[in-house]
Amino acid sequence: LQQTPVSRVLPKWNEWMQRWPTASDLASATTAEVITAWGRLGYPRRALRLHECSKIIANDFDNEVPFSEEVLKKLPGIGEYTAAAISAFAFEQRSLVLDINVRRLFGRLIDGVEFPALALTKVEKESRGGLLPEEIAHIWAAATMELGALICTSRKPSCESCPVNSRCAWRKKGFPISANSRKTQTWHGTDRQCRGVVVQALRENSSLTEAELKKLWSEDSQMEKALSSLVKDGLISIKESGVFSLPA
Repeated sequence: LQQTPVSRVLPKWNEWMQRWPTASDLASATTAEVITAWGRLGYPRRALRLHECSKIIANDFDNEVPFSEEVLKKLPGIGEYTAAAISAFAFEQRSLVLDINVRRLFGRLIDGVEFPALALTKVEKESRGGLLPEEIAHIWAAATMELGALICTSRKPSCESCPVNSRCAWRKKGFPISANSRKTQTWHGTDRQCRGVVVQALRENSSLTEAELKKLWSEDSQMEKALSSLVKDGLISIKESGVFSLPA
């Protein structure tokens, strides 16, 4: 496999590692700094969990990320999938990495269904675990993720380019439509978008009043709801004067 330097393909990761190369470095940052640096990487709540993780790793694990899946799952914000991914890709362990792309790939290849069940079942997990090779399982995990993400895609799979299309049970059945078809998530006008507008505005401004924030959204009641939920989640702070800012 030809590897491309991480700094070229993941500039945000490179930026973070230059700024906070160790867990203790990140642990010493303020919450506001972490949320601001998180930018548009996804749910800002994940930035809080990462910040919490860094403090535990710095204090309890001598600044080293643990490699055990069971230990990793005890850290804030790390579930079964993330723990398996860290174990496989950071430590090259033999762990079962099942993201939605891998689950869809095996659902089609083995079970002959367009989409897997919404929730991972015990039977599915045991079945996929039996596929793991004894050696270089981390390479196999990366390969299956890539195959699912780039070839066996959700809407328009490139079956003609698939290296295992001759073994695909879904293809042999004539590509039946699944009862588990995914619904496209809306974004425009949602509470999630409103929350994102607030957080982004406070990344760009040290503080804003409720009146100033309401100018950024068409529905006052939805903005009020977003502000209340963001304060509750610890993603923004409100002072006695009613001014909002990122947490200190």
